[in-house]
Amino acid sequence: MIIFPAIDLYGGMAVRLYKGDYNKMTVYDDNPVSVAERFASQGAEYLHVVDLEGAKTGETPNLPLVGRITKESGLKVEIGGGIRSGEVIKKYLDAGVMRVILGTAAVTNSGFLEEAVSEYGEKIAVGVDILGERVAIKGWTEKSPLTCDVFFERLEKLGVKTVICTDISKDGALKGTNLSLYKRLSERFRVDIIASGGITDISDIVALREMNIYGAILGKALYTGKIDLTEAIKAAAEV
Repeated sequence: MIIFPAIDLYGGMAVRLYKGDYNKMTVYDDNPVSVAERFASQGAEYLHVVDLEGAKTGETPNLPLVGRITKESGLKVEIGGGIRSGEVIKKYLDAGVMRVILGTAAVTNSGFLEEAVSEYGEKIAVGVDILGERVAIKGWTEKSPLTCDVFFERLEKLGVKTVICTDISKDGALKGTNLSLYKRLSERFRVDIIASGGITDISDIVALREMNIYGAILGKALYTGKIDLTEAIKAAAEV
């Protein structure tokens, strides 16, 4: 299983939200490039980046910073947050990122998603953010009519390879991740699932690995020291 340390960007800084609430934001570092380099020095090969401003506005205010993170850290970067056009996908891929994550646009514009997957294949991932039983959009500020399972079915049919699935109620709470959700989804759908939200200790990582989950995103637990990144990478790789 792959470990993806996370950097959430807002105002050029590395921050974390509590359960997706922009009013409950903690700034952890004003130099995200150095954070990425530190992750690399601890053994990370991959990095999950979210542009929180982009998620709300659909703009790309942190594009130059994402390019610097990718180039200077040497990590394989996936980026999400407000990516709603082919032009923005191309900008990020040209900046050197490995994979672009579509969120709101994948829910509200299935034609765009289909075109993106057709053109870029495995370089397109989809973020499925769950609030209750529904898929959330627009930076987790609205619920769509879609249930998680219906959306997963749609993604599988379109040929989406990678899905980042977040239980918003768990995100940033440090009370454990939704293991039952990931077990059910991994048994039902043939996509690579990256678990996100609430991963709190090594036991969560071991449990996800034993389900054959493709990847796990570590956010607040890393920044608060509850999980050591080097230990997490080792636990994810054990067989």
